[in-house]
Formats: sequence, C-alpha cells, structure tokens
Amino acid sequence: MHEGRGAPPLVFVHGFACAHTDWKFQLEQFKKTHEVVACDLRGHGATPGRPHECSIEHYGGDVAALVNNLELRGVFLVGHSMGCRVVLEAARLLPKRVAGVVLIDGSRAGSGDPDAAESAARAAIGGNYAAFAENLFRQMFFKPSAEANAIVARAVRSSAAFGAELWPRMARWDAAMVESALATVRGRILAIQSTTRGADLKRSPLKPGETSPWLELLTSYGARIEIVPDTGHFTQLEAPQRVNPLIAEFCR
Repeated sequence: MHEGRGAPPLVFVHGFACAHTDWKFQLEQFKKTHEVVACDLRGHGATPGRPHECSIEHYGGDVAALVNNLELRGVFLVGHSMGCRVVLEAARLLPKRVAGVVLIDGSRAGSGDPDAAESAARAAIGGNYAAFAENLFRQMFFKPSAEANAIVARAVRSSAAFGAELWPRMARWDAAMVESALATVRGRILAIQSTTRGADLKRSPLKPGETSPWLELLTSYGARIEIVPDTGHFTQLEAPQRVNPLIAEFCR
C-alpha cells in the first residue's frame, strides 16, 4: 500500500507471521496527512518468499530498497514486534534517509553468542512448529476475542513454510546485530511498549513506570519510552487511540 501526501513519509512494517493489514488504524489516519507506505514482507501476506529468503537481513534490505525506489527522504520507519528488527536493519542501511524509528512492542529473542542464540531458538520450537506458533501467539493476547483468534489462526497457517527457519534467524540477528543497528540510528527512537516477555516466551502486561531488559537497552541508546498499559502485544490494533497520537507527535 502506498497512499497519501505530506511530509514526513511514514513506512509501516509488520511482525512475524503478520501482514500490512495489521496497520489498518494507522494507515487510515495518517494517509490523510502523510505519504504512507506499508508492505508485506517476503513470505507474508500477498508477497511470495522462499523459506531461505526469510531473514531480518533480507527484510531490512527489502525495506531499504523500497525507501530508495520511492525516493523517500526524512522518512520515519514504524515497526511492530519482528518489524522492529526490520526497521532497525533498514535504518542501518539508510542512515541518511531515516529521520527516526518507532518500535512498537519489540523484544530481544537472543543475546551473547549468535550460534548459541540460534540453537536455543531452534530447541524452543522442538519438533512441532504448529504447536509452538499456536502457543507463541496465544500469549500475545490477554483478552479473548474473535480478532485474537483470527490472528492466531493466520499466524500458524501462514508461517508453516518458513516459521521454523525465520524464528531462529531472528534470535541470531538479535544476538549479533541489534546493538550495532541501534548505534547507527542517526534519527530519534520512540519505543511504544505494552508487554514484556520472559525466557519461556510468556508475555505479561507492563504498567507505567515499569521497565524490562529490552527497554533498558533502548534507553541506553537514547530512546524515548512510552508505556501503553492494559494492552496485549498488538498495541497498534488494540489501542490505536493511544498509539496514533504518540506517532503523530513524535513525527511532527
């Protein structure tokens, strides 16, 4: 999707096993005042992609190429969950074009030795990826709803071909690249956070004033932190009335 006019341009990047439609409330609002772009990453939504092509490095390169091809300047990259990694990788590749990044409910899946982080992520999946994905996404919602059920079903179905490969690669990128990517962001960083996740992948809601290792890492790189309480992992879908004004003010 590419609509609207007005600066600065905004590029929205979805999460693991998700799609650009997860930004529906943001796209509808911001296309009235900004040039907005939202894409489906390889293997997601309407974009084809072979499993070996599904990685943060490829995704970041794709988003960087999109920004270049559309000749966007002073752009703000907005990522959700895995998309936080993708926009940081894209910003690392395009330091002069990116004015800032917005990270919505991100996390860090691996640290220390990249090989060990990747191996631990593979072990967490075990021999049943569908069960792993079902549990992973169920943990993202604190209140049952038809929309939550649809998102979980979509995630399990859509990621069957690539999920067991992408998840460990994501952990490896976290261990090897996240700090260097944060260090290369020339623009501002805003983190909009609603949950935190334990080593067992179980999510819990954050309250104002609380922090986490992920938020402490972002703070060390100068990020501004905004907590959205009483909300699950899909912050932009569950609390657009909080998320949209934060994005608008940050990009103003």
